[in-house]
Formats: sequence, C-alpha cells, structure tokens
Amino acid sequence: MMEQIKWVRNRMEHSSDKYLPIMDIREVKAAKTFHESFPQYSETPLVSLSQLAENIGLASLFVKDESYRFGLNAFKVLGGSYAIGKYVAEKLGKSVKELPYDVLISQELRDEFGQATFFTATDGNHGRGVAWAANKLGQKSVVFMPKGSTEYRKQQIANEGATVTIEKFNYDDCVRLATAESKKVENGVVVQDTAWDGYEDIPNWIMQGYGTLAMEASQQLEQSGCNIPTHIVVQAGVGSLAGAMVGYFSNFYHDAIHKPKFIVVEADGAACLYKGAVANDGNPRIVEGDLPTIMAGLACGEPNTVSWDILRNHVDYFVAVPDWVARLGMRVSAAPLKGDTSIISGESGAAPLGFIMAVMTMAEYEDLRNELELNEHSKVLCFSTEGNTDPDRYKNIVWYGLDR
Repeated sequence: MMEQIKWVRNRMEHSSDKYLPIMDIREVKAAKTFHESFPQYSETPLVSLSQLAENIGLASLFVKDESYRFGLNAFKVLGGSYAIGKYVAEKLGKSVKELPYDVLISQELRDEFGQATFFTATDGNHGRGVAWAANKLGQKSVVFMPKGSTEYRKQQIANEGATVTIEKFNYDDCVRLATAESKKVENGVVVQDTAWDGYEDIPNWIMQGYGTLAMEASQQLEQSGCNIPTHIVVQAGVGSLAGAMVGYFSNFYHDAIHKPKFIVVEADGAACLYKGAVANDGNPRIVEGDLPTIMAGLACGEPNTVSWDILRNHVDYFVAVPDWVARLGMRVSAAPLKGDTSIISGESGAAPLGFIMAVMTMAEYEDLRNELELNEHSKVLCFSTEGNTDPDRYKNIVWYGLDR
C-alpha cells in the first residue's frame, strides 16, 4: 500500500507580515535586470500542458521549466549569483545597479574588492550555482554536501572550481559547518538560502534573485492569456523558493478580486513547514535526523525564518508528499500527452506536477480535490525547479521504473 499524501489547511494567525516587502515588485525587477546583464541569461520556458490539462480535468496547466537556467540545469543560480552581486556592491558602497556582469568580472573590480571565499551547504543545485558565480567573478568557494549526496553532483560543483566535500551528516548540520568554517578564513562569507536570527540579508537577497523566475512566469502567463492562475503550486525545502514565489505573486496580484490559492509541497521525510502548519501556533518546526527522501533538494529540516513568516501569512495549504509523488511527476513530465512539450524534471522539480496528477486522477484524493476546488475551471501554475541533475538516477526512475 502506498504512503498517503498529507495535507493541512492553513489556519495560523497572521503576523505583521513585515517580510513581504522583500519580494516587492521593484526589488524583483532589480534582480531581474541584474540577471539580464549576464550573457548566459535567457528566459526559461513556461510550458503549457494543454492536452494533459484537458485529460485530467483542468482548464489549463502551466509548468515553468528551470532546466534551461544558465546552462546549469536548475534555478538555484539565480539566488546565489544575485546574493554575491549584492554582497560585493554593499562592501564597495555601491548599488547593485552599478555592477552588471561585465563590471563584476572586470579586473578593475577584482582589484577594488579583493579576494573572498564563499561558503555554502547544498545537496547540489545551490552549491553549483554559488560555485559558478564565484568562479565567474574570480572568487573562491567551499561547498559542503550532506551524506547521501551523489558523486555526480559533487563533481559538477568541483567542475566550477569549488572545494567540495560530502560529509557524514544531514543538510542542516552542513549549514552549521559552513558557517563555522567561514569564520576561520579571511573574508569568509556564508551564502545560504536559509535565514536565522542574525543572518537574514543574504537569504533575503537569494529570495529576491529567485524572483526573476517568478517575474518571467507572470509575464509569460499574461502572454498565454492567463491573467491570474487559480492555483500556484510550489515545492519547499527550507522554504526560500516557496517564500519568494508566494511573496512575489502575493504582491503582484495584490489588487486582484480573486487571488490564486497557494499550495506548498514538501517531501514527507522533511516536512518542517507542514508540521508547523499542523501545530497551528505560528511557530516553525524542525525535523531532525537523516531526512529520507529521493527529493534531495527538499531534504531540509529547518525552515528559513523569513520565508516561514511570508508563508504562514499567505499560503492556503501545506502538503507533505511521499517519494512516489515525485516519481509520478517525473514520468508524466517526460511523457505528458501527444501535442504537449516534454519536460525533463528531476526528483525535486517534479513534486508539484506529481501532486496535481495524484489529486486529479486518484479516487482516494477526491475529497482533497474538492477541498482545493481543482476542477475544469482551474488554471494551475507549477514549477519544475531542476532537470536531470543526476542523469543515472533520472534514468533509473523514468526509464527503468526503479525507486531511485
């Protein structure tokens, strides 16, 4: 018998919502302008799965495909690059608007800024993005990966010039290690997408960097004739991406009469946000231990405190999904229906689509489908945050039907 999807309606009392302005449209526009200065920049596709939508009983189904981002096969580079750019600008007393790509990589700026070492913890995508950005800017990077990380993902990070190791403990302990090690070197900087008391600026900049993909998606939706989706489904690890997407679209659709329903999907083995919503006291929860899941990018047990505040105020439903949901999403993405575009979606990237497929096609989730008001009038937006970042694992799941 398959493990069941868990869900809870958000009934938490709202806070003052002091962090929502982080994802103000003007802030996101600044990040998008920064990214547009990179020669590697191009808008990633918003795929309309119209045939699949009709087949499962939706009006429309859109998937933002981040496997094309900067040639790095995942969205994470948006956050790491913008945070590094903002950090350099702040140290030099400049605005990030003064530091487009050609200035950042110039010898003049390197001479002015000097040498820094950027430390981070990652399952793969974030670390590769930080290493890529640091390398382009002539800086150093050190990356710690949790146990269970694959050698392929480690090598992809090393190829970007980083010093990278796979440790014997989980992601959250790797974050603590990166923080401790950064204090041992001159100009050591932690570039992490999770916030805690006293460490908020860089995670906030990372979230703003993620806003680039949200702004692209909102513009692409309008071009597709979908002014406002009825449902936005986004995955969460520490919650930085979810907070960025929910924050941006909450601001963007602020004046709309009918706002989208926001649904956050986590891996069941690391569902810290879901557990916080179940507790219903407004406080985040921590999941400890090995965090078993194939969704490595979502295997995070300690939430970003800033994004948590945005999510508790604006998310409608928190969902925890077993691994079979991600595998379902991967297979459907790869082979939707004739006439639809195939999407190469990795384990963490496919969770939202897998969730929608399960809810719309499985009888045991009819009550949840009705609760979410997912029907023939629904216009759904999902995010595929990564491609086949581990090709062997992807083939095992999609081609050979293995669990991992």
